[in-house]
Amino acid sequence: MQQDILINWSPQETRVAVIEHGAVQELHIERSLERGLVGNVYLGKVTRVLPGMQSAFIDIGLERAAFLHVADVWQKHPEGEAPPSRQAQPAVPIERQVFEGQALMVQVIKDPIGTKGARLSTQISIAGRLLVFLPQDEHVGVSQKIPVGEREALRSRLQALVGEKATGGGGGFILRTNGEDATDAELGDDIAYLRKTWARIKDASVRLPPASLLHEDLNLLQRVLRDLVGEQTQNIRIDSKEQSEKLLAFGQEFMPSAVGKLQHYKGERPIFDLFGVEEEIARALGRRVDLKSGGYLIVDQTEALTTVDVNTGGFVGARNFDDTIFKTNLEAAQAIARQLRLRNLGGIIIVDFIDMVRDDHREAVLGEFRKQLGRDRVKTMIGGFSQLGLVEMTRKRTRESLAHMLCEPCPLCQGSGQVKTARSVTYDILREILREARQFNPREFRVVASPQVVDLFLDEESQHLAGLSDFIGKPISLQAEGSMGQDQYDIVLL
Repeated sequence: MQQDILINWSPQETRVAVIEHGAVQELHIERSLERGLVGNVYLGKVTRVLPGMQSAFIDIGLERAAFLHVADVWQKHPEGEAPPSRQAQPAVPIERQVFEGQALMVQVIKDPIGTKGARLSTQISIAGRLLVFLPQDEHVGVSQKIPVGEREALRSRLQALVGEKATGGGGGFILRTNGEDATDAELGDDIAYLRKTWARIKDASVRLPPASLLHEDLNLLQRVLRDLVGEQTQNIRIDSKEQSEKLLAFGQEFMPSAVGKLQHYKGERPIFDLFGVEEEIARALGRRVDLKSGGYLIVDQTEALTTVDVNTGGFVGARNFDDTIFKTNLEAAQAIARQLRLRNLGGIIIVDFIDMVRDDHREAVLGEFRKQLGRDRVKTMIGGFSQLGLVEMTRKRTRESLAHMLCEPCPLCQGSGQVKTARSVTYDILREILREARQFNPREFRVVASPQVVDLFLDEESQHLAGLSDFIGKPISLQAEGSMGQDQYDIVLL
């Protein structure tokens, strides 16, 4: 499987598209103003210790002081044991562990929200592509999301590699879920990268004054090399010369195997236009996804889950109806897997394939769906067909979905996806005028509404409006307001 990576950079936004089999499979977007602080490491200065709250305020150079709770203060534990849980009740009070004026290396574990400052921890962890490095511990562990039967073998393998690479320093490591199938060479590269990063943090901590940033979590450009590039990657094209040079320098120091794949795109036409990525983004924000056969998908994302409905549409190309359904479902299985990656949909996902009578057709569609999901770098779990003919699956949430990142609820329909018809609104207005007339005695009622509603009052509903005016004994005037939505109106008492 060949893969190309396209990078569109601007000062305000970085966009990355992953292309496989000639089609966009993933989109990653990072905006400079929205980038969080989680993962950043600072040399903080303790400004105040609060024994009653078992917490301390730390100056890390931000507008508001950050917050350190005693549960997030790292404590040394016997070698070989897992690091203590942050939720475990600590035995040592915070006033005996930190003091005002102390310089303290801390890491942000929660971004500032509203009037609250960032939450900190003194237990440093650095995420790599396959591993998480715990420089203060010697524990070697495996993610609990990896099946129990595989953990011990993976732990032994990792311990051997950590021992071989011990010249770079100690520290503990935890194998991430996406490192389950990694080779020894890939794990070794990650160990070296993480230890080199920690060495730079330690060096900065003795050179820089308190309230300084020691380590910033990788930006999207750098994460492309860390997380997205693999043996299957053919080219990494970036349209900014300046960022291309920075990425080249980063790659030469940390990921030399990826450097030869970097290319500076110099074309006049925007890179995302040239490869059709802009069109894919527009389609990925819509509900309907057309299939080549004439069938289509309807994708609905809600707060709790995502539903995907498969329809035959205009496809009548097979010899009989069963074959038509089977071929539509096979094509849909491929398209759904791609849409999940492209839109970055996570959580519970329900797929309603078209009902199939034959068991072999159902098994073939399910097998194809599993095969396509197997290409997803995000962890997925899928069940079989339920009694109602639905396929239930989950996909790990890694970041905001594309729609949540690029869109917001419609101010007219408030995210419901529908508004009242113009006729329904006219009837609401007539009822409202009648209510107002019983409470107030104005000289005139003026209806301010959308042009569609006003047009209906002047035409088909004119008789009802005139009848109401006669009934209440007051004139009713109309004013069209183009900025109003169809179900918005106002009744002014004159």
